Order: sequence, then C-alpha cells, then structure tokens
Amino acid sequence: MNIALLIILAFLLLSIFLGIRSSKGKDMDLEQWTVGGRGFGAIFVFLLMAGEIYTTFSFLGGSGWAYGKGAPALYVLIYITLSYVLSYWLLPEIWRYAKENKLMSQSDFFVSKYKSPSLGILAALVGVVSMIPVIVVQLKGLGIIVSEASYGAISMSEAVWMGAISLTIYVMISGIHGSVWTAVIKDIMMVAIIGFLGIYLPIHYFDGFQPMFEAVDAAKPGFLKFPDQGLSVSWFISTVILLVFGFYMWPQVFSAVYSARSGKVFRKNAIISPLYTLMLLFVFFVGFTAILKVPGLVGADADLSLLRLSIETFDPWFIGIIGGAGLLTALVPGSMLLMSVATLLAKNVYKEFAPAVSDRHIVRLAKLLVPIIALIAVYFTLNGGETMSALILMGYSLITQLFPSLLFSLKRNNPINKFGAIAGIITGLAIVICITLSQSTIGTLFPSLPQAAKDLNVGIIALAVNFIVMITVSIAFRKHAVQLEPKSVKDI
Repeated sequence: MNIALLIILAFLLLSIFLGIRSSKGKDMDLEQWTVGGRGFGAIFVFLLMAGEIYTTFSFLGGSGWAYGKGAPALYVLIYITLSYVLSYWLLPEIWRYAKENKLMSQSDFFVSKYKSPSLGILAALVGVVSMIPVIVVQLKGLGIIVSEASYGAISMSEAVWMGAISLTIYVMISGIHGSVWTAVIKDIMMVAIIGFLGIYLPIHYFDGFQPMFEAVDAAKPGFLKFPDQGLSVSWFISTVILLVFGFYMWPQVFSAVYSARSGKVFRKNAIISPLYTLMLLFVFFVGFTAILKVPGLVGADADLSLLRLSIETFDPWFIGIIGGAGLLTALVPGSMLLMSVATLLAKNVYKEFAPAVSDRHIVRLAKLLVPIIALIAVYFTLNGGETMSALILMGYSLITQLFPSLLFSLKRNNPINKFGAIAGIITGLAIVICITLSQSTIGTLFPSLPQAAKDLNVGIIALAVNFIVMITVSIAFRKHAVQLEPKSVKDI
C-alpha cells in the first residue's frame, strides 16, 4: 500500500470520526438529523453553503471543462457569483418563513405556501430525481480521486463502492452535524491546495500565466474564446441564467438554510462569498496547464486532468494530501445530498400516505433509505459515461423548474395557485426529460431558427414554458379555486 493511499484513508477515518463525535450527546431526532436543531451560526452556515460550491465537480469537473472546452468553462464562476446576489434577498425570506412554521425540508415549504400536499410530493420527487445525478458526480469524483491517487492499486469501481459504503455510514450516524464539522477541514484544505496548484503549476511549466495562455492559444487556436455555435455566447448566457435561478432550489440547500440561527447570516455570506468563489479561477488554471502537459484526455476522461497532471508533478505523499482534500469534497456535499433525498422520501412522500406515523419512525425510515439511495447512485455511476459537468447541468435543468412557483410564493398576495404551480412544474419537467431522453437539442428540433436560438440551453426554454403555463392555469382556475379547494389539506 503506497503512502498516497494511506493518507487518503487517514482522511476518510478522520471524517467518520468527526461524524460520530459531532452527534455525541445529541438526541438525533428529525430536527437534529436534518437541520441541526436550527442552531448553526454564521461560520458553520457559511461552510455548509460553501460545501455546495467546492464539490468534486469544482475540484475535478471544473478543471476538466477548462481542459476540454476552454472559455465556456467560465460559466461556473459567473453563475455562482451572481447566485450570491440573489441570495441576499431570497434566503432571509425563506429562513424567516421556515422558522415561523417549523419547516424541515424544501417540500414542506411548498406544502405550507400553497396548502397542497400534492405539490409537496411533486416537489419532493423533483428533488429526488434531480439530486441523483449530483450524487453520481460525488461518487464518480470520489472514485477517480482514490483510483488515480492510489496509482491504480484500487480500481475505479472498487473506489466507488468504498466511497458509497463510507458515505452511507457517515450519513446514518451523524446527519447534518457530521457534514458541518467535516466542512471546516475540507474548506481550509481546498483553499490551500487549489490556490497552490493554480499558482504553482502554470509557473512551474510555463513561467507564468500569460505564457501559459499564449502556449495554449498557439497549440489550439480559438480554444480560449467562445465558439460560433454549440457552446456559444447564447448558450453561455442562457446557462448562467438557468443556474442562477436553480442554485438555491436544491433540497440540501434548504436544509442548510433552515439550520441557521438568524436570517442575517445569509446577507453576510452574500457579501463575503463572491470573493471566496474566485478560488475557482485557480481550478481553471490547472485545467489549462494540463492541456499541453497531459494531452489526449477526451470525453469523460477530461475530468482526470487535475490528478494526472499532479501525479506527473509531485511526490506520492503530496498526491495523498490532494486526494484527501478531494475525498472531503465528495463527503460533505454527498452526505447532504443523501440525507436530503432520504428525508424527502420519508417525510414528504411516505408520511403523506401514512400521516399517523411519528417523527421518530420517519427518522428510522430515512436512515434505512440512505443505503438504498446509495446503491441506486452506485449503479448509475458505474454504468454512465457522462462528464461531471453534463450531469450537473442535467440536474439543474430539472430542479430549476421549481423556481417560478417558489418566487411567486414569496409575494404577500401570491397570484399563483396550486393548480398553476403543479401544471407549470410538470410541463417544464416533461420538456427537459423528453429532449434529454431523445438526445435532441433546440437546433435539431427547430433547424430553421437562428444559430443563437439553436444554442440556447434547453432548461431555460423549459423554464419559460413552465412560467407561461403556470400563469395561464392559475388564471383559468382562479374563479373556481374556492369551489375546488378541499375543506382540509389532507383531502388533496
């Protein structure tokens, strides 16, 4: 067993220890397991929210996109930074309403706002389906990290299984408490390692950033600007808009929001976090450096660029530290995702059909669902060849369909009713799923459109149709809403 693998295993054991230690002395009821008793301060909430940025996607997928796509990779930096602007107004409102109504999941928010358990079930199922690709990203990244950093001693499939088992144990024991304590170590290491790699590697191989970009441009002319079609400027703008709207629609983000002690936390985070996001530039620098130093990585293999370049550059002990940091980038968001999916299925789907069950029973069911969800994610991880970025974008196209209904629900007099919300969400989902399964694009469906229209992200088109349908159905049902409204929400 090489030194790199030993260091990675040490990080894994440390994270499991922190998970066990963090839950000691706490009655792990549903509120403690999912939202930490709503007692986290500004630093912990910041780290939990940052955990959604620095995942294995930003660690491996960001450099992979810089390696394989060039300038379009900058969408990652732009959409995350703009999302924080939205969060300044959006998150305090969500937190305040959740605090007043003792909500514990994203689905609870929709149920309470629209007085419709049916909408709550739909939101829960949308969250579950959207999060599976993102869990796959974490497991895939974890598998790549362990396999590459072990110099092939552990295969990709073995690493994925090891990661899934560790993640399952971690989540079942600690819930959100383990995630927040591990996030402390993870973010310190990520900032240090990404910063070091992004500065050292371009200087080591090219004597600076400008020579690096000049060498890439000479080797691949036009690679550092947007193409005229495909990942063009219109694709870039539509994708950024879609992802900004969807950034805070993830169920695990709602769990992090609910865990805060005060709504002021989010405005402080919105001011600080854009600076923190600039660290992603260093991830791109690593990917650009790898273009000429580890050539030949195509398709999904582009996600290997950071580790392949690091292995060629550094001693095994340092590869172990890089691998350990990468491992934590999978555990923190992966644990939040698994916990959120399990909670949604147990509390917001199962309990609607068995309302008499206790919260303690729901906690037990949620924990039992964790390994089942992990197995499903392992299957898709081992049987899919998509890049990390493609998986993330697919998840975003689905989850963002919840945004219009949530946005209108924040108005004092919401003009949207449950019928419009449900119709809009289902329509948007249907468009995304149909186009994705048929492997079509706007261009193949409407070949006569201008190129800028052909390149639009399909998710933004689905979102626009969602909005129109939501408004239309709400107006159509407005006159009949009182007659159709059941006497009790349980009747829905």
